[in-house]
Amino acid sequence: MTLSNQQDRALVLFSGGQDSTTCLAWALSRYARVETIGFDYGQRHAIELTVRPALLEKMRSFFPEWQARLGEDHMIDLSLISQLSHTAMTENIAIEMQENGLPNTFVPGRNLMFMMVAATLAYRRGLNVLVGGMCETDFSGYPDCRDDTMKALQVALNLGMATRLKLETPLMWIDKTQTWELAAQLGGNVLIDLIRAGTHTCYLGERGQLHDWGYGCGSCPACELRARGYLQYRQQHG
Repeated sequence: MTLSNQQDRALVLFSGGQDSTTCLAWALSRYARVETIGFDYGQRHAIELTVRPALLEKMRSFFPEWQARLGEDHMIDLSLISQLSHTAMTENIAIEMQENGLPNTFVPGRNLMFMMVAATLAYRRGLNVLVGGMCETDFSGYPDCRDDTMKALQVALNLGMATRLKLETPLMWIDKTQTWELAAQLGGNVLIDLIRAGTHTCYLGERGQLHDWGYGCGSCPACELRARGYLQYRQQHG
């Protein structure tokens, strides 16, 4: 695939999950230089952080054309988020809806802080594109995943740092079925299989059984979205 812009250099928010891995493949297909950033914020499913190194290594070895483009990985300690939050993503409590209409898996300020820290690192590293897996088509209703939020954040970051950073969210307007389809377009069955068995999305950190759609408890919101999307993808593509 022809690179869209030889001058652009991207930093991908890479958690080790399905969406961020698809976003990483998307960035590697477009930009000459791509680095990754991950965040340890005391998440309940911290196992996602343990799969990241193997995923990055396999992205290099399975896709030789991406090897030279995939640069340094950065792991950032944002444990202060868990100190500020009381959520099902940072504590061992049941997942449920709150009075404000949002699930208690919502971590207030998380994506805002992620982008701010990523922008700060990008400034130092000479990177001008931030890539995140935010989506408001097939998601849990988090306000910090909305397109309006990302657009406003791009303006604020550029004003505050006198930069011209671009915030790219390739999954913003597609559902989970289309996310699987995008992965297939980018890396074929090799990438689909890598995402299935190599990534982690389950909120509860369950990694005991490999289902058709990947590892997970099968009942948390993240697993339900992932499983439903994969089933529809397979029904459409055989």
